[in-house]
This record gives sequence, C-alpha cells and structure tokens, in this order.
Amino acid sequence: MAFYNGWILFLAVLAIPVCAVRGRNVENMKILRLMLLHIKYLYGIRVEVRGAHHFPPSQPYVVVSNHQSSLDLLGMMEVLPGRCVPIAKRELLWAGSAGLACWLAGVIFIDRKRTGDAISVMSEVAQTLLTQDVRVWVFPEGTRNHNGSMLPFKRGAFHLAVQAQVPIVPIVMSSYQDFYCKKERRFTSGRCQVRVLPPVPTEGLTPDDVPALADRVRHSMLTVFQEISTDGRGGGDYLKKPGGVGEARL
Repeated sequence: MAFYNGWILFLAVLAIPVCAVRGRNVENMKILRLMLLHIKYLYGIRVEVRGAHHFPPSQPYVVVSNHQSSLDLLGMMEVLPGRCVPIAKRELLWAGSAGLACWLAGVIFIDRKRTGDAISVMSEVAQTLLTQDVRVWVFPEGTRNHNGSMLPFKRGAFHLAVQAQVPIVPIVMSSYQDFYCKKERRFTSGRCQVRVLPPVPTEGLTPDDVPALADRVRHSMLTVFQEISTDGRGGGDYLKKPGGVGEARL
C-alpha cells in the first residue's frame, strides 16, 4: 500500500506540467486516467467491467458508487466516462502533488464539515452539469467502508441529480477482500468486478422524493454488491429493510 500511494504521488508529479498547459480543465482527467490505468498490472489485479453500455451516450448525469478505500481509483479509472470528474473531500486538495493534479483535472472539492458551503457547491455543480456537459462521480457513503457492506447514503448526490433533472448511474465495485488485506495493508493478485447499473431517471422528481430515491438506489447497489463480491458477505438486515438506518443529510 505504501508503494501504491507513493507511485500515485510520483505519477501526479509527471502529470502536473502536462495538465498545466490547459489549466484547470475537465479534459485533463483523460491524462490522469491514462497515467493510472497500468497500476492494476503491477499488482496482478484483473478488473472486469460489465454494463458499460448503460452510460447515457450524450447527456449529463450523476454517477454514484460504493466507497471502500483509495483502491477505488483502480475501478474508477477503468470505467470513467468522458467529461466526468469526482466530487472529493476538500482535504485531498492539500495532498501534495496528487491534490494539485486533481485540481487541474477539474475535481470538485467540498468541505463536508461546513454543510452550508457544501450545499452551495452542489447548486453550482448542478448548473455546471447542464451548461458545460459535465458528469460527476460521487461516493454517497461519504467515507471509506471496508466492512463488506455499504454505509447509509448521504443525499447530496441525489439532491444534485433531482435539481439538475439528470439521470443517476449507479456503479458497484466488488469487495477487495479477495486480494487486499486492510489490516496488513498488503496485496495479492485477484479480480475486481465493476458493474454499471441501468440509469435511474429523475425527471419530474422533487426534493421530497429524494429520500425514497436514495433508498431505492442503495438497495439495488447493495444487492449487486453481494452478488459480485467473492467473500459473500454484505448488507444483512439492510436487504430486509431497504431504508436501513436513517441516512445522514449533506
């Protein structure tokens, strides 16, 4: 894991001058993607993508994905659609060369500790989606979760999609426990499945519909997560009670 993080910081140093030619631009995400795609080969990890045809061909949308660790970068780069940038916690901006490379690639940073600012940023993102044909990638759990299930979803991504009236595209990455030991922070070779689910329309929905929308999307993602994860562990009672624990609000 130390090599993984160090290698990413080194690649970011190489990417910065190339991206700086354009300045802060979502198209720079293509450069980062090309530079990161090879990492899976260094660890002998086979990433299998299914359902990529579900991406809407020519319109903005919001991608929501489960969040297990920084290894999500491997699956994200494998399937990242064009003109798509992640929404990340503001702390990443100060992560040395990686933070600067992400800023140049148009990554949207949110201060999660200041709810008012986060809501304001989401409103601006909604306008950007429509005016600049941008897609955004959000981890609705809000933090990393490696326990074989999914945390309750925060609703910011769903408010964003409803406000912009754009589809939600759920993406599920299988458990990493087949090839990564979190306790020892070590890798073995293995396989990761990335499943793109059919888009969920939001046309005609209002903010009042957001809680049910978030619950429905989370339930479908958790079901698929259990199906494709090799360890067979998952959501337990969450499958019996789709609402699970009350979701936190952004």
